[in-house]
Amino acid sequence: MDDLIGHSITYRVAMGPRAGQKMFTLQTVPAEPPEEQKKGVAQAAGFSLHAGIGIEAEARGKLEGLCRYVSRPAVAEQRLALTERGAVHWQLKTPFRDGTTHVILEPLDVLARLAALVPPPRRPLTRYPGAFAPHHALRAAITLAGRGRGARLTDAAAERPVPKHVAMTWAQRLKRVFATVRPA
Repeated sequence: MDDLIGHSITYRVAMGPRAGQKMFTLQTVPAEPPEEQKKGVAQAAGFSLHAGIGIEAEARGKLEGLCRYVSRPAVAEQRLALTERGAVHWQLKTPFRDGTTHVILEPLDVLARLAALVPPPRRPLTRYPGAFAPHHALRAAITLAGRGRGARLTDAAAERPVPKHVAMTWAQRLKRVFATVRPA
């Protein structure tokens, strides 16, 4: 799986007879000059993070639009077509900076790229980078619970044995999730 992800982000063919070679692209628009940094967009090592959207609590229409955007499918079928040779012709929504507007891939490579988008089984879907990562030395200092690799145990916590598994009852779970209280 790591090979598929690596080939996917480096624009290389992952499988088949052309494995490791650069992906075939069509450039029909002139390349754009480098842009100045936009507000709310961070770029590092080829990755970008857009954090320029803020939605007020009462703006339900905007929240619905954001939810629809986040839950959209990985590939828009309208922009996919098969060539005469059986390759997949993928039209990009917006041109890349170098002018690339279309990508031509073998069907097996399309499947490999889609497989790279599937999260690994039994793993959390949210991954925290940097100091919020589970094994970072500063995690205990910045999280509310104070748990993590750099956590300091108090005397009372050090004396108590930690049970291997503590299960909550359904009533406890409902109370925790819905903040329900039994009527008196």
